[in-house]
Amino acid sequence: MRPEYDLSHAVRGKYFEAYRAGTNVVLLDPDVAAAFTDSASVNRALRLLVQLARRSVPLRTHPDKATLPMTPPARRAKKSKPVRATSGTNR
Repeated sequence: MRPEYDLSHAVRGKYFEAYRAGTNVVLLDPDVAAAFTDSASVNRALRLLVQLARRSVPLRTHPDKATLPMTPPARRAKKSKPVRATSGTNR
């Protein structure tokens, strides 16, 4: 170990019980953290988000590309040349 590492005040197993209980630590960006006062409010917001995601139906579903039949692309009709306007005299 390098000499600049000072572990004289370290506590062995400080977070062991919390880790064993399944506690997850999630770091929030400062702007997101400012919107929540405590972990209970974060949990309420996330549960609501999960409920909304389960209820929502996508407006348009896209099947997996691997299951689509292989069909050639549709051919485009040739564009006709525009008709030029004449100057009003008949020839």
